[in-house]
Amino acid sequence: MGYYINVEPDVKIYVEDLNPEGDKTIVFLHGWPANHKLFEYQFNQLPKWGYRCIGIDQRGFGKSDKPWRGYDYNRLADDLRCVVEALGLYDFTLAGHSTGGAIAIRYMSRHNGYGVSKLVLIAAAAPSLIKLPNFPYGVDVEVVTQIIEGAYKDRPKMLSDFCDRFFFQYITKPFSDWFLQLGLQAASWSTIAIANTWLNEQLFSDLETINVPTLIIHGIHDEVVPFQLGEIQQRYIKNSKLMPFHYSSHGSFYDEQDLFNEELMSFVEG
Repeated sequence: MGYYINVEPDVKIYVEDLNPEGDKTIVFLHGWPANHKLFEYQFNQLPKWGYRCIGIDQRGFGKSDKPWRGYDYNRLADDLRCVVEALGLYDFTLAGHSTGGAIAIRYMSRHNGYGVSKLVLIAAAAPSLIKLPNFPYGVDVEVVTQIIEGAYKDRPKMLSDFCDRFFFQYITKPFSDWFLQLGLQAASWSTIAIANTWLNEQLFSDLETINVPTLIIHGIHDEVVPFQLGEIQQRYIKNSKLMPFHYSSHGSFYDEQDLFNEELMSFVEG
């Protein structure tokens, strides 16, 4: 079931709600540059086991509206709050991948984890995706500026190159083409705006506010969000568990999809 939810007077967010009668609810926040379809290999399986799976296309991506503004973590967390209230969600697991993980962290801080009983961070881009003078982790700022420049000059080529670093397991040419199309469904200005957000947002204090059980899933071969960031998240978040995925890069939900689904369900049930 798919529908739109107003988050601002002129901005609607697309939501895919699978198995709404399910006993336990998982809300998925996709990473850049894709949309809710990134979790296809979870949506194919989890509803069979009684889970309600809600996929949200963030503003600017997928089927959601694509305004010029609103791509900071505060506004994106507020969009999520609007969806949670509109659907009357409570006692749900919030699962965020990459930038979606960063938005989930800001939501936990800004909205006091409204409705969330458990949190799953999947290769989350936090507490800072880029290296800082007092934070020698993450990626060099030049990596992000090259992505931005690539989006201005040849966005399909930039996204294709990004896909090459996204997965550790072998992917077929048709799969690579599918992944590229997910990214091309976003607006170019949204793609660029989120990359600029990586340069400006920090989540150190946000991490310390999280007080729900948290599972951190991170591929040890991640070239997009280095594994060390998952280790730092585990140190900052009380009651958290880091689960290294030894045969995954940035896309553990596909690289090791069976293990990913098993660990996710075990955490929700536990």
